Amino acid sequence: MPGPVHTAHRQIWRDGSLSEGTRLIPEETALALTYNGGTYAVMMGSPQNLLDFAIGFSLSEGIVQSSDEIDSLDIVELDDGIELRMWLASSKAELLSERRRYIAGPTGCGICGIDSIAEAVRPAAVVAKGRTFSPREIMAAMASVAPLQTINIETRAVHAAAFWMPTRGIVALREDVGRHNALDKLAGALAQAKISTADGMVLLTSRVSVEMVQKTAAMGAPLMVAVSAPTALAVRMADAAGITLVAIARTDGFEVFTHPERIKAAIEAKEAAHVA
Repeated sequence: MPGPVHTAHRQIWRDGSLSEGTRLIPEETALALTYNGGTYAVMMGSPQNLLDFAIGFSLSEGIVQSSDEIDSLDIVELDDGIELRMWLASSKAELLSERRRYIAGPTGCGICGIDSIAEAVRPAAVVAKGRTFSPREIMAAMASVAPLQTINIETRAVHAAAFWMPTRGIVALREDVGRHNALDKLAGALAQAKISTADGMVLLTSRVSVEMVQKTAAMGAPLMVAVSAPTALAVRMADAAGITLVAIARTDGFEVFTHPERIKAAIEAKEAAHVA
């Protein structure tokens, strides 16, 4: 199985002169997800944490409600990609056959190949209220991501999704060339570790599109924080799902787009305005 990082030889043209050298770049391969012998999706992604990816994808797609519903899972290396071969209980297999589709997903594609607009904008799960978070916690959580991005430190070319808890810090972090894949891998890692997401936050090194909100809602996380801006549809979806969406998170602050009642600073400002 190929490793997540590849050494590439290249010529460098800089400051008016030519030189040669090497650069570490991320590997990318085709990942086929099959259930009970039938292909459900083919995504391009990083060839690592594939057990997490298979389980997380199955959960976020609603194929299973628990990882225990996957009877077996084999990772099979092929000449031109890797197959994540899963077998489900018969009842789940029957439901899957009714909605089976083939997804050809380029890198970074979250919902490519679906066969209806309604499915693309399907309502996200509504998350529980959870706890409140301070601005200090949010900024500290985001600051702790970069040092743990081992592949990105080498390549500067992959996304990360992490989960932070107030008593433990970052409990899991996954990287991938595709931002949706990274989030699916994170979901799979948390599910296998039986970590409750009700009192923590999802951290993203990418922009927030609607499918990222749908996946976060499926995980049950009440707060998601991203370094880039959200789309308008993502904001509407997060609002409907009861998720606090924080974006444009930088070293000097962040912006809250939905459900500010989970942010202590917003609560205090509202109370002060009410008293005044």
